[in-house]
Amino acid sequence: MLPRLIIVVPCYNEQEVLPVTAPMFLEKLKQLSEAGKITDNSRVMFVNDGSKDDTWSIIERLSEEDEHYIGISQSRNRGHQNAVLAGLMEAKDICDITISIDCDGQDDINAMDRMVDEYLGGCEIVYGVRSSRKTDTFFKRTTAQGFYKLLNAMGAEVVYNHADYRLVSSRVLQEFANYKEVNLFLRGMFPLVGFKSTSVTYERNERLAGKSHYPLSKMLNLAFDGITSLSIKPIKMIFSFGMFVAVLSFIGVIWAIIEQIIGNTVSGWASTVCILCFFSGVQLISIGVIGEYIGKMYMEVKQRPRYIISERTYERQEKSNHE
Repeated sequence: MLPRLIIVVPCYNEQEVLPVTAPMFLEKLKQLSEAGKITDNSRVMFVNDGSKDDTWSIIERLSEEDEHYIGISQSRNRGHQNAVLAGLMEAKDICDITISIDCDGQDDINAMDRMVDEYLGGCEIVYGVRSSRKTDTFFKRTTAQGFYKLLNAMGAEVVYNHADYRLVSSRVLQEFANYKEVNLFLRGMFPLVGFKSTSVTYERNERLAGKSHYPLSKMLNLAFDGITSLSIKPIKMIFSFGMFVAVLSFIGVIWAIIEQIIGNTVSGWASTVCILCFFSGVQLISIGVIGEYIGKMYMEVKQRPRYIISERTYERQEKSNHE
């Protein structure tokens, strides 16, 4: 029996690029269906993440023109990770496999063929991995590669150069639904679920239209969320550094007492100020890192919903058919 595929596409203010990429996703569905890899009732699910432009209107029009397009809309903007999660959780009970991909056309949709092949070969998760970063600026390429290395050094399991382009089976999604974190970093959470997985490589293209909605500030926030959501190693590092400083301080106290006894003490304003400034800075940084973890705990214990779906295009279709 052929699997039913739902392509999950998060959208935020994508009115310029959506008319360009939507036909590409539909054509890929048809190609996979004609190749005998998926069923004809597979779908492209657009997830409107509280867009302020005409994105939702375009999604509604597309769903009216072709039944292979379906869409859901969040009640407000909740961020890329929550939008992807909303689509995956919505799709998990009505499909066999999902492929999440951004709307901008940068990820090579032809990699879906190999993803589905790997699934048919027994893999439950297939990660899309960039083969190179030649389309990135030097700054972005360097910081991105450093970020993945830092995450691994911090003890977080992440697939190098993988973002959110991946195939996930409904079997995995059923188990993933048990992960209730509010602070989401999906690319680091899926490896925690387990199951047989593999990767396929692809070349990332330039954005087909519109502009990126992921500025440096959002990338930095995502990176910090990834580290603090998946690892407590920063706190352990603070503790280790604190122990090291405590030992040095104890040695320093003994040294100062000895120097006082033998009469070699010398007043030193500069050295005192430098030491005070250094340790004051270390303390503030340490308190900040610990505060970040406490803040995440505060958000987690509230157990607020991670997404709220306000509209579904296929609910209208079902109501129309029923009438």
